[in-house]
Amino acid sequence: MAVCEVCFRHCELKEGQTGFCGARICAGGKVTAANYGRVTALALDPIEKKPLRRFMPGSYILSVGSYGCNLRCPFCQNHEISWSRQAMRFADTAELIMPDKLAAAAKRYRSRGNVGVAFTYNEPLIGYEYVRDTAKLVREAGMVNVLVSNGTAELAVLDEILPYIDAMNIDLKGFTDLYYTEVLGGDRAMVMRFIERAVQFCHVELTTLIIPGENDTEEEMREMCKWIAGLRGIVPGTEIPLHISRFFPRFHMTDRGATDVAKVYRLAEVAREKLSYVYTGNC
Repeated sequence: MAVCEVCFRHCELKEGQTGFCGARICAGGKVTAANYGRVTALALDPIEKKPLRRFMPGSYILSVGSYGCNLRCPFCQNHEISWSRQAMRFADTAELIMPDKLAAAAKRYRSRGNVGVAFTYNEPLIGYEYVRDTAKLVREAGMVNVLVSNGTAELAVLDEILPYIDAMNIDLKGFTDLYYTEVLGGDRAMVMRFIERAVQFCHVELTTLIIPGENDTEEEMREMCKWIAGLRGIVPGTEIPLHISRFFPRFHMTDRGATDVAKVYRLAEVAREKLSYVYTGNC
Protein backbone atom coordinates (compact mmCIF):
# COMPACT_ATOMS: atom_id res chain seq x y z
CA MET A 1 0.00 0.00 0.00
CA ALA A 2 1.28 3.45 -0.93
CA VAL A 3 -0.23 6.93 -0.58
CA CYS A 4 -0.33 9.42 -3.45
CA GLU A 5 0.67 12.88 -2.24
CA VAL A 6 -0.32 14.94 -5.30
CA CYS A 7 -3.69 16.33 -4.17
CA PHE A 8 -6.13 16.43 -1.27
CA ARG A 9 -7.47 12.95 -2.05
CA HIS A 10 -4.31 11.19 -0.85
CA CYS A 11 -5.39 7.99 -2.56
CA GLU A 12 -4.20 4.83 -0.80
CA LEU A 13 -3.21 2.43 -3.55
CA LYS A 14 -2.41 -1.25 -3.60
CA GLU A 15 0.23 -2.57 -5.98
CA GLY A 16 -0.99 -2.07 -9.55
CA GLN A 17 -3.94 0.06 -8.48
CA THR A 18 -4.66 3.40 -10.16
CA GLY A 19 -5.85 6.45 -8.25
CA PHE A 20 -8.99 8.55 -8.65
CA CYS A 21 -7.33 10.64 -11.36
CA GLY A 22 -6.79 7.59 -13.55
CA ALA A 23 -3.17 8.51 -14.18
CA ARG A 24 -1.17 7.70 -11.04
CA ILE A 25 -0.40 4.09 -10.17
CA CYS A 26 1.26 2.13 -7.41
CA ALA A 27 4.23 0.31 -8.94
CA GLY A 28 7.03 -1.29 -6.94
CA GLY A 29 5.56 0.13 -3.75
CA LYS A 30 5.72 3.73 -5.01
CA VAL A 31 3.12 5.98 -6.61
CA THR A 32 4.26 7.12 -10.04
CA ALA A 33 2.78 8.77 -13.13
CA ALA A 34 1.37 6.08 -15.41
CA ASN A 35 0.77 8.82 -18.00
CA TYR A 36 4.43 9.91 -18.13
CA GLY A 37 5.14 10.89 -21.73
CA ARG A 38 1.75 9.63 -22.92
CA VAL A 39 0.54 12.40 -25.21
CA THR A 40 -3.09 12.59 -26.35
CA ALA A 41 -3.02 16.10 -27.83
CA LEU A 42 -0.34 18.28 -29.39
CA ALA A 43 -1.02 21.59 -31.15
CA LEU A 44 0.57 24.94 -31.90
CA ASP A 45 -1.83 27.45 -30.35
CA PRO A 46 -2.01 31.23 -30.01
CA ILE A 47 -0.94 31.94 -26.45
CA GLU A 48 -4.18 33.88 -25.96
CA LYS A 49 -6.01 30.54 -26.21
CA LYS A 50 -4.56 29.27 -22.90
CA PRO A 51 -5.92 31.90 -22.03
CA LEU A 52 -3.08 34.34 -21.34
CA ARG A 53 -3.60 37.96 -22.30
CA ARG A 54 -0.70 39.68 -20.54
CA PHE A 55 2.12 37.23 -21.21
CA MET A 56 3.94 37.34 -24.55
CA PRO A 57 0.85 38.46 -26.52
CA GLY A 58 0.79 37.63 -30.21
CA SER A 59 3.03 34.59 -29.82
CA TYR A 60 2.35 30.89 -30.33
CA ILE A 61 3.04 28.02 -27.96
CA LEU A 62 3.28 24.26 -28.44
CA SER A 63 0.46 22.83 -26.31
CA VAL A 64 0.63 19.28 -24.99
CA GLY A 65 -1.84 17.15 -23.06
CA SER A 66 -1.97 13.65 -21.59
CA TYR A 67 -4.90 11.93 -19.84
CA GLY A 68 -6.58 11.97 -16.44
CA CYS A 69 -7.84 14.56 -13.95
CA ASN A 70 -8.39 14.82 -10.21
CA LEU A 71 -11.67 16.79 -10.51
CA ARG A 72 -15.02 15.72 -11.93
CA CYS A 73 -16.43 18.88 -13.49
CA PRO A 74 -19.72 17.82 -15.13
CA PHE A 75 -19.24 20.40 -17.91
CA CYS A 76 -15.70 19.35 -18.89
CA GLN A 77 -14.95 20.14 -22.54
CA ASN A 78 -12.06 17.64 -22.61
CA HIS A 79 -13.88 14.81 -20.85
CA GLU A 80 -12.72 12.22 -23.38
CA ILE A 81 -9.17 12.51 -22.01
CA SER A 82 -9.90 13.85 -18.53
CA TRP A 83 -13.17 12.97 -16.88
CA SER A 84 -14.57 9.74 -18.22
CA ARG A 85 -13.24 6.27 -17.56
CA GLN A 86 -12.65 6.08 -21.29
CA ALA A 87 -9.57 8.21 -20.63
CA MET A 88 -7.92 5.10 -19.21
CA ARG A 89 -7.60 3.64 -22.70
CA PHE A 90 -4.85 6.15 -23.39
CA ALA A 91 -2.61 4.39 -20.88
CA ASP A 92 -1.59 2.02 -23.66
CA THR A 93 -2.57 3.80 -26.88
CA ALA A 94 -1.37 7.39 -26.43
CA GLU A 95 1.77 8.35 -28.31
CA LEU A 96 4.91 8.18 -26.20
CA ILE A 97 6.85 11.45 -26.43
CA MET A 98 9.66 11.69 -23.91
CA PRO A 99 10.81 15.07 -22.54
CA ASP A 100 13.81 15.42 -24.86
CA LYS A 101 11.63 14.78 -27.92
CA LEU A 102 9.03 17.35 -26.86
CA ALA A 103 11.69 19.97 -26.13
CA ALA A 104 13.22 19.30 -29.55
CA ALA A 105 9.80 19.72 -31.18
CA ALA A 106 9.35 23.05 -29.42
CA LYS A 107 12.64 24.26 -30.87
CA ARG A 108 11.68 23.14 -34.37
CA TYR A 109 8.53 25.26 -34.22
CA ARG A 110 10.42 28.44 -33.38
CA SER A 111 10.30 29.39 -37.05
CA ARG A 112 6.49 29.46 -36.79
CA GLY A 113 6.47 31.82 -33.80
CA ASN A 114 6.62 29.21 -31.05
CA VAL A 115 7.99 30.49 -27.74
CA GLY A 116 7.86 27.28 -25.70
CA VAL A 117 5.58 24.59 -24.29
CA ALA A 118 2.18 24.79 -22.58
CA PHE A 119 1.08 21.85 -20.42
CA THR A 120 -2.69 21.80 -20.80
CA TYR A 121 -5.87 19.99 -22.03
CA ASN A 122 -6.06 17.48 -19.17
CA GLU A 123 -4.78 18.26 -15.65
CA PRO A 124 -0.99 18.44 -16.05
CA LEU A 125 -0.07 18.18 -12.38
CA ILE A 126 -1.27 14.62 -11.92
CA GLY A 127 1.76 13.91 -14.08
CA TYR A 128 3.95 16.64 -12.62
CA GLU A 129 7.11 14.60 -13.12
CA TYR A 130 6.74 14.89 -16.89
CA VAL A 131 6.03 18.63 -16.60
CA ARG A 132 9.13 19.09 -14.45
CA ASP A 133 11.47 17.05 -16.63
CA THR A 134 10.27 18.56 -19.90
CA ALA A 135 10.08 22.14 -18.64
CA LYS A 136 13.68 21.95 -17.46
CA LEU A 137 14.86 21.05 -20.98
CA VAL A 138 12.65 23.71 -22.57
CA ARG A 139 14.11 26.33 -20.22
CA GLU A 140 17.64 25.18 -21.07
CA ALA A 141 16.77 25.73 -24.75
CA GLY A 142 15.95 29.37 -23.98
CA MET A 143 12.20 28.94 -24.31
CA VAL A 144 9.29 29.43 -21.89
CA ASN A 145 6.92 27.08 -20.07
CA VAL A 146 3.22 27.64 -19.40
CA LEU A 147 1.00 25.61 -17.07
CA VAL A 148 -2.80 25.50 -17.44
CA SER A 149 -4.11 23.88 -14.27
CA ASN A 150 -7.05 23.50 -11.92
CA GLY A 151 -4.67 24.25 -9.05
CA THR A 152 -5.69 21.13 -7.13
CA ALA A 153 -2.27 20.04 -5.94
CA GLU A 154 -0.16 20.07 -2.81
CA LEU A 155 2.41 22.85 -2.50
CA ALA A 156 5.20 20.29 -2.51
CA VAL A 157 4.13 19.32 -6.03
CA LEU A 158 3.97 22.94 -7.10
CA ASP A 159 7.47 23.53 -5.73
CA GLU A 160 8.79 20.72 -7.96
CA ILE A 161 7.88 22.66 -11.11
CA LEU A 162 8.04 26.33 -10.07
CA PRO A 163 11.74 26.78 -10.94
CA TYR A 164 10.89 26.09 -14.60
CA ILE A 165 7.44 27.67 -15.10
CA ASP A 166 7.14 31.18 -16.56
CA ALA A 167 3.36 31.64 -16.60
CA MET A 168 0.20 29.92 -15.44
CA ASN A 169 -3.49 30.12 -16.07
CA ILE A 170 -5.24 28.64 -13.05
CA ASP A 171 -8.94 27.84 -12.85
CA LEU A 172 -10.56 29.49 -9.85
CA LYS A 173 -13.86 27.84 -10.67
CA GLY A 174 -15.97 29.55 -8.04
CA PHE A 175 -15.73 30.94 -4.55
CA THR A 176 -17.84 28.71 -2.33
CA ASP A 177 -16.84 25.44 -0.70
CA LEU A 178 -20.24 23.97 -1.56
CA TYR A 179 -19.70 24.45 -5.31
CA TYR A 180 -16.20 23.04 -5.20
CA THR A 181 -17.19 20.03 -3.12
CA GLU A 182 -20.63 19.12 -4.43
CA VAL A 183 -20.34 20.05 -8.12
CA LEU A 184 -16.64 19.72 -8.96
CA GLY A 185 -15.44 17.17 -6.43
CA GLY A 186 -12.65 19.51 -5.43
CA ASP A 187 -11.15 21.55 -2.58
CA ARG A 188 -11.33 25.34 -2.81
CA ALA A 189 -8.86 25.95 0.02
CA MET A 190 -6.20 23.89 -1.78
CA VAL A 191 -6.65 25.93 -4.96
CA MET A 192 -6.38 29.19 -3.05
CA ARG A 193 -3.14 28.08 -1.38
CA PHE A 194 -1.82 27.01 -4.78
CA ILE A 195 -2.55 30.43 -6.28
CA GLU A 196 -1.02 32.27 -3.33
CA ARG A 197 2.24 30.38 -3.81
CA ALA A 198 2.27 30.58 -7.62
CA VAL A 199 1.94 34.38 -7.80
CA GLN A 200 5.19 34.71 -5.88
CA PHE A 201 7.21 32.99 -8.59
CA CYS A 202 5.65 33.47 -12.04
CA HIS A 203 3.08 35.34 -14.08
CA VAL A 204 -0.43 34.16 -13.13
CA GLU A 205 -3.82 34.69 -14.75
CA LEU A 206 -7.07 33.18 -13.46
CA THR A 207 -10.16 31.85 -15.22
CA THR A 208 -13.72 31.44 -13.94
CA LEU A 209 -16.39 29.73 -16.03
CA ILE A 210 -19.81 31.13 -15.10
CA ILE A 211 -22.39 28.36 -14.65
CA PRO A 212 -26.04 29.52 -14.43
CA GLY A 213 -27.43 28.86 -10.98
CA GLU A 214 -24.10 27.75 -9.54
CA ASN A 215 -21.48 30.52 -9.33
CA ASP A 216 -23.14 33.43 -11.11
CA THR A 217 -24.09 35.89 -8.39
CA GLU A 218 -22.63 39.36 -8.06
CA GLU A 219 -22.03 38.71 -4.37
CA GLU A 220 -19.82 35.71 -5.07
CA MET A 221 -17.92 37.60 -7.76
CA ARG A 222 -17.28 40.49 -5.35
CA GLU A 223 -15.98 38.13 -2.68
CA MET A 224 -13.73 36.34 -5.14
CA CYS A 225 -12.30 39.55 -6.60
CA LYS A 226 -11.73 40.97 -3.13
CA TRP A 227 -9.55 37.95 -2.42
CA ILE A 228 -7.77 38.17 -5.77
CA ALA A 229 -7.05 41.86 -5.20
CA GLY A 230 -5.60 40.93 -1.83
CA LEU A 231 -2.88 38.95 -3.58
CA ARG A 232 -1.22 42.31 -4.20
CA GLY A 233 -0.19 42.11 -0.57
CA ILE A 234 1.85 38.97 -1.25
CA VAL A 235 3.72 40.50 -4.19
CA PRO A 236 3.34 44.30 -3.98
CA GLY A 237 2.22 45.85 -7.23
CA THR A 238 1.13 42.57 -8.81
CA GLU A 239 -2.09 42.73 -10.81
CA ILE A 240 -3.73 39.35 -11.45
CA PRO A 241 -5.80 39.22 -14.67
CA LEU A 242 -9.15 37.44 -14.48
CA HIS A 243 -10.88 35.74 -17.42
CA ILE A 244 -14.64 35.40 -17.02
CA SER A 245 -15.98 32.83 -19.48
CA ARG A 246 -19.42 31.93 -20.76
CA PHE A 247 -20.75 28.41 -20.19
CA PHE A 248 -22.38 26.30 -22.91
CA PRO A 249 -24.32 23.09 -22.14
CA ARG A 250 -22.12 20.04 -22.58
CA PHE A 251 -21.28 16.58 -21.28
CA HIS A 252 -23.24 15.91 -18.04
CA MET A 253 -24.54 19.47 -17.64
CA THR A 254 -27.16 19.91 -20.33
CA ASP A 255 -29.95 20.73 -17.89
CA ARG A 256 -29.56 24.48 -18.34
CA GLY A 257 -28.96 26.97 -21.11
CA ALA A 258 -25.80 28.85 -21.95
CA THR A 259 -24.85 31.69 -19.67
CA ASP A 260 -26.56 34.91 -20.71
CA VAL A 261 -24.04 37.20 -22.38
CA ALA A 262 -25.37 40.17 -20.42
CA LYS A 263 -24.68 38.25 -17.20
CA VAL A 264 -21.04 37.67 -18.19
CA TYR A 265 -20.58 41.35 -19.03
CA ARG A 266 -22.23 42.44 -15.77
CA LEU A 267 -20.01 40.14 -13.70
CA ALA A 268 -17.01 41.58 -15.54
CA GLU A 269 -18.13 45.06 -14.48
CA VAL A 270 -18.36 43.83 -10.89
CA ALA A 271 -14.87 42.30 -11.13
CA ARG A 272 -13.46 45.61 -12.39
CA GLU A 273 -14.48 47.23 -9.12
CA LYS A 274 -11.41 45.50 -7.64
CA LEU A 275 -9.29 44.28 -10.55
CA SER A 276 -7.44 46.17 -13.27
CA TYR A 277 -7.46 43.45 -15.94
CA VAL A 278 -10.72 41.59 -16.58
CA TYR A 279 -11.46 39.75 -19.84
CA THR A 280 -14.60 38.04 -21.10
CA GLY A 281 -14.55 34.83 -23.12
CA ASN A 282 -16.89 32.75 -25.30
CA CYS A 283 -19.19 35.72 -25.82
